[in-house]
Amino acid sequence: MPLLLLIRHGENDYVKTGKMAGRIPGVHLNEKGKKQAEALGEALKDVPIKALYASPLERTMETANPIAESHKLKINQEPDLMDTLIGKWQGRSWKILRLTKAWKIVQNAPSRFRFPDGESFPECQTRIVNVLERVIQKHNKPQDVIAVVFHADPIKLAVAHFLGMPLDHFQRLSCDTGSLTALHVGEASANLIKLNQRPPFDFLPKIK
Repeated sequence: MPLLLLIRHGENDYVKTGKMAGRIPGVHLNEKGKKQAEALGEALKDVPIKALYASPLERTMETANPIAESHKLKINQEPDLMDTLIGKWQGRSWKILRLTKAWKIVQNAPSRFRFPDGESFPECQTRIVNVLERVIQKHNKPQDVIAVVFHADPIKLAVAHFLGMPLDHFQRLSCDTGSLTALHVGEASANLIKLNQRPPFDFLPKIK
């Protein structure tokens, strides 16, 4: 079964200023984010990536582009890889939201939280896992390396699922901008190779 490279998009000004972008259109990588994307493309250029998938939001597509160019791969856009549907929380400040009672639920009992006019964390996790399972079934050879570029909470939710972690513990994981998490998924098990790694990488297979 394949090695999944779960890649978070590079930095954008919403992340930098502490606002929640969610699915707001037109959120592009800033200068640091562009450098992160280029660093990922360079670090992965000799890794035998067979296929590339990405959330269709601008910041993820812009992060995936250098990888696609170095491997001459098409970016397969997957709408179900989009960030959590956070409804009325889109565009709001983390600092303000941290003062609410709802924030404590998000951090300590996320399985019980639904974003206002949005989705719940269990719904988001199911959506993301369904996409990754389709990818795994399509690319099911042991030597297959598949890159998937999407978002922080969905990546952490996916890792929690495949490792059998309770959803309420997923916030204990880290996923920085421009980072890579490597997950080998077998027929009856999954192995977390690396979590939240920044380039350069010295643990991935190289093209011989």
